[in-house]
Amino acid sequence: MRIDIVTLFPEFFTSPLQTSLLGKAIANQIAEVHLTNPRDFTTDKHHRVDDEPYGGGVGMLMKPDPIFAAVESLPILPKREIIYMTPQGEPMKQAMFKELANYDQLVLICGSYEGVDERVCDHLVTREVSLGDFVLTCGEIPALALINGVVRLRPGTVGKEDSLKFESFEDGLLDYPQYTRPPVFRGWEVPEILRSGNHKLIAEWRKEQQILRTKQRRPDLL
Repeated sequence: MRIDIVTLFPEFFTSPLQTSLLGKAIANQIAEVHLTNPRDFTTDKHHRVDDEPYGGGVGMLMKPDPIFAAVESLPILPKREIIYMTPQGEPMKQAMFKELANYDQLVLICGSYEGVDERVCDHLVTREVSLGDFVLTCGEIPALALINGVVRLRPGTVGKEDSLKFESFEDGLLDYPQYTRPPVFRGWEVPEILRSGNHKLIAEWRKEQQILRTKQRRPDLL
């Protein structure tokens, strides 16, 4: 999988892309990430990437021409999605990550200032994606979240791939409580059933806990 990030701040990704499982996945060529700065495609002497919005308003907008030029400079793989990170987009969900993990190429456009010229969304972007119902200073943060969520689903990223089948949202429920050693910590005990060795009863308990936890914390999922 090839991931192209169109960003005014490529240095934002330096450490995250070299860290933990994501860094290992990139090092092992499970995914390759390329950074492209729209400022490199400006044609004026000041290298401006933003301007005032027509009709007035607070703040500045990213100009369309550097963004188009940056994306058009990239290679085109067969199955490609051009994604603009915006609070107005489709909220990120596990199902979305599973879908995008099967793509050959993801192009992620990170907005700044008050966003981008609407012609970028109308004529270049194929999908708008949001991290949630809130506003951040830049699109780099949600872009990194999307990359992490997608790449971890690619074969070879997670050591025990079966673990991907038993986690929150995989069957529409939150994950069950989990414990490790010691069996008693500050007087708090690990549930006895988890120490019983009875795998059938453990599976039933875990499913009950998933339903209970989802009812309590995310009833909208049921």
